Amino acid sequence: MSGRLFKLIFTVPQSSLEVCKQAVFSAGAGTYAGGKYSEVCFETTGTGQFVPGGGAKPAVGEVGKVERVKEVKVEVQCEGKEVAIAAVDKLKRAHPYEEVAYEVYALEDI
Repeated sequence: MSGRLFKLIFTVPQSSLEVCKQAVFSAGAGTYAGGKYSEVCFETTGTGQFVPGGGAKPAVGEVGKVERVKEVKVEVQCEGKEVAIAAVDKLKRAHPYEEVAYEVYALEDI
């Protein structure tokens, strides 16, 4: 393991799921046990909701109207801060939304 562990969590429309997963995997996210396992993640399906405001250029929906989209929440571990940073960068480049919904948490080994 190279440094601390981080958890990257993001939501993505089903249609862009594989592209976004491959993007974060290509940065080294989803690798466990020093490379014994790769492309490891957990997926949960659900419905995302948002209202694009003035100045927004939504990939889906219209400004000022509630939009609901079938999405997948993906949780993936990153071994090392540099991997987490690279995974977020690649996620932002691959994701179809103007603003990507994601979270990064430092994990503790207890």
